[in-house]
Amino acid sequence: MSKALVHLVGGARPNFMKLAPIVRALQARSDRFELKIVHTGQHYDRDMSDVFFEELGIPAPDHYLDAGGGSHAQQTAKIMVAYETLCQECLPDLTLVVGDVNSTIACSLVAKKLGVAVAHVEAGLRSGDRNMPEEINRLATDAISDYFFVTEESGEQNLLREGQPADRVFFVGHVMIDNLFYQVEQLKTADRDAFPSATLKQRLQRYGIVTLHRPSNVDSADTLVPLIGAIKEIAAELPLIFPVHPRTRGNIERFGIDLGPNIHTTAPMSYMDFLNVWKDAAVVLTDSGGLQEETTGLGVPCLTLRENTERPVTLSDGTNTLVGVSPAAILQEARKVLQGQGKAGRQPKYWDGHAAERIVAILDRELP
Repeated sequence: MSKALVHLVGGARPNFMKLAPIVRALQARSDRFELKIVHTGQHYDRDMSDVFFEELGIPAPDHYLDAGGGSHAQQTAKIMVAYETLCQECLPDLTLVVGDVNSTIACSLVAKKLGVAVAHVEAGLRSGDRNMPEEINRLATDAISDYFFVTEESGEQNLLREGQPADRVFFVGHVMIDNLFYQVEQLKTADRDAFPSATLKQRLQRYGIVTLHRPSNVDSADTLVPLIGAIKEIAAELPLIFPVHPRTRGNIERFGIDLGPNIHTTAPMSYMDFLNVWKDAAVVLTDSGGLQEETTGLGVPCLTLRENTERPVTLSDGTNTLVGVSPAAILQEARKVLQGQGKAGRQPKYWDGHAAERIVAILDRELP
C-alpha cells in the first residue's frame, strides 16, 4: 500500500486544538501517511496563532499561506489562491479540514476542483441559523466532502438526511476532547504559577468565566449593552474573568461600555493558561462553539449566550444550557448554577480521547 500525502489544514484559533491529536495520530502512522501541515494564516498574530502551536505541541507548519485579514470574501479568496498555488506545486492525496472557519471551506473548494479527496472533521453540525457565517461554511464544506467524521449523533443524522452516503459518514467522537484530556494531563506537571492569569486566579478563588466574540452579540450596541448589563449583575454576585477578543474590545470601547469593578478583563489567553482558569470556574458564560463542548468534557456548568447551537449533545448529555441573549434569562440560569442547581451532565458517546486514532484507522482503510 502506497504512502498517502495528507494536507492537514488549519488557520484559525478554534482549529488548532483540533489539529493536535490528528497530528499525533498521523505521525504514529508515518509508514502510511506523509503529513504536511498547512497554516492558512487566517489568524495571524502571535496571541491568536503561534502560541497555540507551541503549547499544543504542533510542529511548525510545512506551508504558511499568509492569507489573514480582510472581509470574509477577501480572506476566503486569498486562501483559495494561495492554496491552489501550493497544490499545483505538489498535489496531495487528501485534504483534511477541520471545523467551520473560512480556511475550511476555502481549501475544500480548491482541493475538490483539483480532484483531491476532502475529509471533514467535525462534519454534520447544524445550528439551523444561516445568518451565521460558520453555518454557511459547514453546509458548503459538507456538500463537497468525500469523508465525514462526526462528533455526535446529530451530525450523522443531519448528513444522512442531506443525502450523503452512509458508508462515508463515520461517528468517531471529538478530536477537541482528545486534545482536552491530553492537555489536562500536561497541566498536572506544568508550572501553573507561571501563567499570566495565575495571580488573578489565586486572588479571586471563586469566579466565573466570560467569552464573547460572535458578531451577532458584539457588533451592535443594541445587543451588547444589555448583554454586558446582565453580566455585570452576575459579577456583583460572582467575580468574572473576561479574556477579551480584539473585536469585542474594540466594540466595548466604541460603544462606551463600562464593565464595572467585578469583571476582570485580560488579553486573549494561551490555550493552557485559559484551560487552567476555566476548568475550575463556577460557571462559564460564552457564545463560543468549542467551549460548549470542552465544558461538557470536564463537567463545568456552561451558559451559552446564543439563540441556537450546532452542538445539541452538550444540551442533552452535557453541562450546557442555551440561554439566548435575554438579560432576564441569563440572570435566571446563572443564579440557578450559583445556587448549585446547574446541570451535572455526562460524557457523550465516544468522547473518550481516541477520536483521532479512529479517524486515522478509517483513512488507512479507505484511502488507496
